Amino acid sequence: MEIDKAIRECDDRRLKTKYNNAIYVIKRALSLYSVQEVALSFNGGKDSTVLLHLLRAGCFLHQAEEFNSGGDAADGGKTFPIRTIYFESPSAFPEINSFTYEAASIDVWAFLLVCKVRYCILYDQGYTSIGSIHDTVPNALLCTRKSASSEEKFKPAYLLADGRLERAGRAKKNPSVVCGKLSSISNGLKMENLNSGSMLTASIITVGDEILFGTVEDKLGSMLCKKLHSIGWAVSRVTVTRNDIDSVAEEVERWKSTDDMVFIYGGIGPLHSDVTVAGVAKAFGVRMAPDEEFEEHLRHLIGEKCSGDKNEMALLPEGITELLHHEQLPVPLIKCHNVIVLTATNAVEMDRQWDCLIELAKSNDILELIDPFVSKCFATTLSDVEVAQPLSKLCAQFPDLYIGGYRESREGPLIITFEGKDLSRIEAASQSLCKIFHPGAFSEIE
Repeated sequence: MEIDKAIRECDDRRLKTKYNNAIYVIKRALSLYSVQEVALSFNGGKDSTVLLHLLRAGCFLHQAEEFNSGGDAADGGKTFPIRTIYFESPSAFPEINSFTYEAASIDVWAFLLVCKVRYCILYDQGYTSIGSIHDTVPNALLCTRKSASSEEKFKPAYLLADGRLERAGRAKKNPSVVCGKLSSISNGLKMENLNSGSMLTASIITVGDEILFGTVEDKLGSMLCKKLHSIGWAVSRVTVTRNDIDSVAEEVERWKSTDDMVFIYGGIGPLHSDVTVAGVAKAFGVRMAPDEEFEEHLRHLIGEKCSGDKNEMALLPEGITELLHHEQLPVPLIKCHNVIVLTATNAVEMDRQWDCLIELAKSNDILELIDPFVSKCFATTLSDVEVAQPLSKLCAQFPDLYIGGYRESREGPLIITFEGKDLSRIEAASQSLCKIFHPGAFSEIE
């Protein structure tokens, strides 16, 4: 069979090993169950396509061994006796339906390139993980557009340098995302109107059992949200996790592929509970190793007890760590791909580290600085019920703005907020709201 022959003749030892392991499992299954008892659920994506071709190869090899004829009794894998189930969906990409009905194929990219099997054309257009038309966009990491005025183009999926980031084009975590845009129904921000077609988002992860126990109140998260808004970034979430390597790794792994940047703080130091950096390393699948440059900085700060065999602070994620130097910082900040580790423990330290980070961003590509968000706030004594329906209509009328409402206390006034990147749009939205009600119903506040 052509697939088995291509794998056997290739030079990719790792691919051969994975192929042999997969074929063993398939042949074992076919020896335990008849072909009529086996079925494949196929969705047209690259993972299920690779499984389709592995099953084809495994079935062919199993038949060849069963008949003990070196393959002559089989048909070379031209037919596929295993039942294949495909569930049609109105939200599926038409290219996926077309590809599926033609019974073409793809794989994990090493398999694809070696076996030279056909695949869905969406993968040549920058899509790296395909769900439905409602939750999938081309992977921004493959974008080749040089400026806002030029046409947006994408490299094919197999050129994605880090396979762990293939789901960066999937937005399933946010049910209100539709093809890269947040719908007005969710009171969200419409990505296409911000920063010439792009929205930069960040996650903030706080590490500390003492916060979860209620012993300490975290005030740095809100500070960081304001600072990110001041440079035009939207914060997707602020989470708190335990002082546990697996817990930290799980949070970092979850958000580093869905957001442009992840900021993490807390759990930095020589104590047994300081596991943040180790958790980041595990999220990226690398080991912790001594860093001589970082050791030297620690030596100036805490003396000779700073080497990797005496102080785990000197151990950093191997191969992915970039040290961010600034003369105002006693120790460089740690950056691992799109994860920045902040060592601040209070507001003063956070201000200093942020200011240094912004200075560094102006001279390199550590952090992109874009147009800041602008906002207006209004207070009213109207009830939530009176305001609810007009606000909902306003959200549909101004989908590019975030329009929210909150109360600082149940007895206090209702605060209505308008936030976006176009002050004229905010002005228009606030005027539209005020016209709905009697004069003086809303008063602008700082």
